Amino acid sequence: MAAFPGRGASSSSGVSWPRSPPGSSLSAALGWDVLPGLQIRSRSVEQTLVPLVAQITTLINHKDKPKRSDKTLKAIQQVGQAVNLAVGRFVMVGEAIARENQELKGEMNIACTEAKQAGETIAQLTDVAIFDHPESDGQITIFTDKTEVVKAARLLLSSVTKVLVLADRIVIKQIITSRNKVLVTMEQLEKVSSFQEFVQIFSQFGNEMVEFAHLTGDRQNDLKDEKKKAKMAAARAILEKCTMMLLTASKTCLRHPDCESARVNKGAVFHRMRLALEQVIEIVTDSRFSGENEPGPVSIYTGVKEFKNKVEGLRDNLYLLTKENLRAMLRVVLEHTEDFTDSAYTSHENRERILELSKQAKMELEQLVSAWMYAQNQKKKNVTEDLEIAILKMCQCMNELQRELHSAATSVAADLINYHSDHLVLKALKICGAEGNIDAVAEHSSKLSEQKEQLIEMCHLLRHVSGTEPLEITCLHAENTFHVTGPQIISAAETLTLHPSSKIAKENLDVFCEAWESQLSDMSLLLREISDVFERRRGEKRAYLSLPRPGKHNANLKALKPVRLDSEEQAKLGKLGLELHKLTSRVDSEFEKWDDPDNEIARLGHSLSSIAYSMYLFTRGEGLLKTTQDLFEQAEAFAAEGLKLTSALLAFSNQLEDDDKPLLLQEIDKMVPAYQQLQVTAKTPAQGKTATFTKVDACIQKAKYILDVLAQVLPLSCKLLRKHKAGNRHLRAHRPWRENGLHAVAKEGSGLTGRSDSFGIKSLEQHVASLTFLENK
Repeated sequence: MAAFPGRGASSSSGVSWPRSPPGSSLSAALGWDVLPGLQIRSRSVEQTLVPLVAQITTLINHKDKPKRSDKTLKAIQQVGQAVNLAVGRFVMVGEAIARENQELKGEMNIACTEAKQAGETIAQLTDVAIFDHPESDGQITIFTDKTEVVKAARLLLSSVTKVLVLADRIVIKQIITSRNKVLVTMEQLEKVSSFQEFVQIFSQFGNEMVEFAHLTGDRQNDLKDEKKKAKMAAARAILEKCTMMLLTASKTCLRHPDCESARVNKGAVFHRMRLALEQVIEIVTDSRFSGENEPGPVSIYTGVKEFKNKVEGLRDNLYLLTKENLRAMLRVVLEHTEDFTDSAYTSHENRERILELSKQAKMELEQLVSAWMYAQNQKKKNVTEDLEIAILKMCQCMNELQRELHSAATSVAADLINYHSDHLVLKALKICGAEGNIDAVAEHSSKLSEQKEQLIEMCHLLRHVSGTEPLEITCLHAENTFHVTGPQIISAAETLTLHPSSKIAKENLDVFCEAWESQLSDMSLLLREISDVFERRRGEKRAYLSLPRPGKHNANLKALKPVRLDSEEQAKLGKLGLELHKLTSRVDSEFEKWDDPDNEIARLGHSLSSIAYSMYLFTRGEGLLKTTQDLFEQAEAFAAEGLKLTSALLAFSNQLEDDDKPLLLQEIDKMVPAYQQLQVTAKTPAQGKTATFTKVDACIQKAKYILDVLAQVLPLSCKLLRKHKAGNRHLRAHRPWRENGLHAVAKEGSGLTGRSDSFGIKSLEQHVASLTFLENK
């Protein structure tokens, strides 16, 4: 089907113009009320409109001079023709969509006709050839009245937007249709009574879930609203993990149909998946089917942010709000701090300091109110010196309170994550369940319930200090995961206790325990992200963007057709991806210890980590890599960057005179053949589904191995570099290592290195710049 760049357009309510669109005079000329009340909700729609807006802005912004040179007129004519040609390509795609979607054919054709007419009108109004002009002075009178051009431009923008809105409705329809297919198959899975029937239906279910994952992954990447993106990510994470849970829970129920705990376990999985599916639809349609119109729980981060904004707003308007409003806002914030002071896990020092700062905040507010009321009584229009000082002291106090709360929450989280990282309770449940020891399972189930409450409280405290709304949503997702998974593990353990020789019951318990362990591992990453945001470091991993999307722009589309994976393959790929994600985070954490982020080794290492992260996103059905061919080309880029990094490390080691040099060389020697093997694997053709999956698996496994070695090399390299900077004699005095020639291994990979350069950011920008507004996929 013909589609727009990114596949996900706006949500069902359409798009609207930004308050400050590109080109201020365009805003004034067109009024930007073409389709009032709508919002641009997706990046692809925005990127489609921006070039068109820019070209029209060029026409509208021309200087109002009665005389223009031929050169200027030809430039205007070229812009007009460019607009018309682009609109023509745009309309072709719109008409193709109309032919494939009969229910929207009428509306789409009308919008396309309007767009085509507007484009042709703009081309005519800017056509120099239709004007007679004297040749004597080389000047011409043309285009002095912008009225017709503005009118045509408004019609064009309106019709183009209508096409985008209609196309977006089709994208949403695809997601809803996919969801409905999943729901129907889920109902069938719930009712099956034989293994043969279950296997057949689950195979279909797996394919439908993969399709749904790709559609929603595209949509998630396309969303502009970070809160919606985080909610979509949470819902998709639930579906990803629950797919394997559904498999083992259903098989256990089929094997032991009279077991109540097995039925409870299975029912909980189905219920959670349905809730996640509903949440996805609520996000893409921008509606709440469940009728939940209440806002989410307020965090201290949000409360403090709003309170400080109001306080600082007094500088511009002394009559912005009442003192009662300000006192009420602070009271709500301080009430939330009781979550910390009442927690059994908050240290005595943190608790005392929080109480002290809360008391100080009340005093500072009264000082602020006093200075504020005085300024109002004196009929002051601007902030007084006393009030300015009171505002600064109030904000400083709130900042200190936030810092103390952050310290308390992250300390509790770090301690609990470390304390439970050995998973002793889960191991004990597995052992006791396999032994059929009912009393021991009950005892350890009680301990797991206690652990669950501890982790839920940890998530609750972290949410208060998360620092961004998307991270708040991630904390809520983690809290809900622990809340739901704990009882599921217990019911799975009870089933195994009743049937200790059942292999499927044991496998089922293992799957739920893995989900718990995975979530606890994710908490370490989340904790680091929250700290990054608080310390104003990079809080979000950047996806590697060096590859254009070959699936969209390569002429040989059949060769790049994505291979469908079954549910077990997708689950295995997801697990591999999670391991890859952990390694990229580990590598990034090592780089944070480097004093010089612009160091050649650090720069290339960051590049490797970013490429690996894009490969991880592929395993989740997200990111820019949409086909297996995309992944293989990314693996080649990974190998090419790795060879550059190896060359830089070898050049560095050649100047070392240190006992650690042999150890560094030993680790580097592991990397060279690994990169070469990855090159061979990525280039080797794969025919058929099984061979393709094996190749995907091999590429990710080799990338994992390389990152693991890199995580060993980085601390040692950093240590030696610091010794050098401290003045120790660990580097030879001749030219700096960054300027050394490349090691021989670089020559072996020279072909790949050159290819990697062709996939640079500049190449991508040029590629995007040449795109039409709409393309055939």
